[in-house]
Amino acid sequence: MRTFHVEIIKPSHYDKDGYVIQWWKAWIPSNSMACLNAIARTSAERQVLGPDVAIEVNAYDEMNIRVPVEEISARIGRVGHSGLVCLVGVQSNQFPRAMALARRFRAAGVPVAIGGFHVSGSLAMLKDLPAELQEALDLGIILFAGEAEEHFDSLLRDVDNGTAQSIYNCMDDLPSLQGQTTPYLPQRLVKRYDGVVSSFDAGRGCPFQCSFCTIINVQGRKSRWRDADDIEAIVRKNHAEGIRRFFVTDDNFARNKNWEAIFDRLIALRAEGCGIDFLIQVDTLAHKIPGFVQKAARAGCKFVFVGLESVNAENLLQMKKNQNRITEYRKMFQAWKSAGVITYAGYIMGLPGDTPETLKRDIEIVQRELPVDVLEFTMLTPLPGSEDHKNGVEAGTWMDPDLNKYDLESVTIAHPRMSAEAWQQAYRDIWDWYYTDAHIERIMRRNAAYGIKPVKIWHSVLQVYGAPKFEGVHPQQCGYLRRKDRLERRADMPRPAAAVFYPLYLAESAAKYLRFGAYAWKIHRMRKRIAWDPEAKSYSDLAITPVIEAETETLEMFALNDQARAAVEKARRQAEDRRQRHVLASKEDNPLAKAG
Repeated sequence: MRTFHVEIIKPSHYDKDGYVIQWWKAWIPSNSMACLNAIARTSAERQVLGPDVAIEVNAYDEMNIRVPVEEISARIGRVGHSGLVCLVGVQSNQFPRAMALARRFRAAGVPVAIGGFHVSGSLAMLKDLPAELQEALDLGIILFAGEAEEHFDSLLRDVDNGTAQSIYNCMDDLPSLQGQTTPYLPQRLVKRYDGVVSSFDAGRGCPFQCSFCTIINVQGRKSRWRDADDIEAIVRKNHAEGIRRFFVTDDNFARNKNWEAIFDRLIALRAEGCGIDFLIQVDTLAHKIPGFVQKAARAGCKFVFVGLESVNAENLLQMKKNQNRITEYRKMFQAWKSAGVITYAGYIMGLPGDTPETLKRDIEIVQRELPVDVLEFTMLTPLPGSEDHKNGVEAGTWMDPDLNKYDLESVTIAHPRMSAEAWQQAYRDIWDWYYTDAHIERIMRRNAAYGIKPVKIWHSVLQVYGAPKFEGVHPQQCGYLRRKDRLERRADMPRPAAAVFYPLYLAESAAKYLRFGAYAWKIHRMRKRIAWDPEAKSYSDLAITPVIEAETETLEMFALNDQARAAVEKARRQAEDRRQRHVLASKEDNPLAKAG
């Protein structure tokens, strides 16, 4: 028997000082790693390299473990052994780190393949191969674009036979998800995430056209979905291992055409004691789908991530975020809150019309007028694979060549109204503008009025605001207890002496966590005070005042600019048209009205 090793690695990202970002426990599991791990294990079970070749599979998420490069290389290099290192789910900001790992493996003669959104998006949207992908090819690295479900067996056979292609471009052959191998990570890996949380995708694809988005150009705009039977199998398998919390990674679950059957199955599983809690991502119009919000809550949805992006209609127009209707925002958030769900929204800053002053004004509008709980801020970034990046390349627009900065928190393109320094400072400030003590207390009181315990807001604020405030990283890259490896630093940055590095690292960590602990205690006292307040459930303000007809309201965000006023006027016309149709339909159904 020969042994072929499949070593699956989800690379991390370098921080501003050039060190790999790693944690004792990371927060967000990698669904790409879960997918490929399951696909590779299925290939092993089917003996796709023949009955005389055993396929062994290992998986590593560099966000919570040091990748043992030398150990893996030695394992593959032994007599009677071979294999492939798969760097999976590599986003643009992770590509420099992926290449650093790949160079070490290639220097040891180990075959390496890189896949993920950066490779797939670049090949899907650009006419010419970008320099960093050409560099990878020059090192003998295999590039894989697209989804692996129906193509991984061929890749393994080619590598095993020594006939691997330089590029596997499967972007025009995206698979239907019915009956496909479902994502899976064993408990020993899941335990490395916050609260023993795993992930799965119930579908892929999004029908909208947001110019900043890479999903629509990598996973397509057509809904591809898993059967409810497959989702049940995922839940039962994980539930048996004590895994009951999930991040459902569909970019827009509300546009998954099988959403109702999946929710119904999860509701039935909860009724028999096999329930899960999960977070889904949806668009701002999901509440208008009959029964969607209610069934989501009954199925176990505890958090919902909404692509709010902006309250400024001019900004939404710039982003081609046509599905975001400012006249629906309050009604949308109130629908989720009434169902007992914590609302978590994305907000993009740095659109052409933005300035520090307009951004601060818009955030104050959000605080007053919308019952959103947690806001996560990102900089407008021309991500490779997006329409924004494609247009920038074709127009010759300057974009920062350092892909490590494409982390949604660094300036990577010139802004027409802000200097790079002013824009970067506005990003640092915007977190403090939203997460004031007064507003955190207001959020807790709103949730108490909805019957939701303030402790949930306490925990969410510590995670989402605590990441940039105390750890200096975006929440999507954060975790518990930062690890910093002196030797794992970008090649162009010096490695400090151990006698200098470790005392400084320990001092910084102690100071950081003391400040974090003091802040957590302050917010804890706030939430305890609200939890004990006998009048907490009677709290009310503009944001949680029930909306009857949004288009008739007078809100500041409705009068920000001409686009906002036009959006409101359009909503009013549409509402009047609906009323007229309702009146006519009522007359048609009423014989007396017809006779009159």
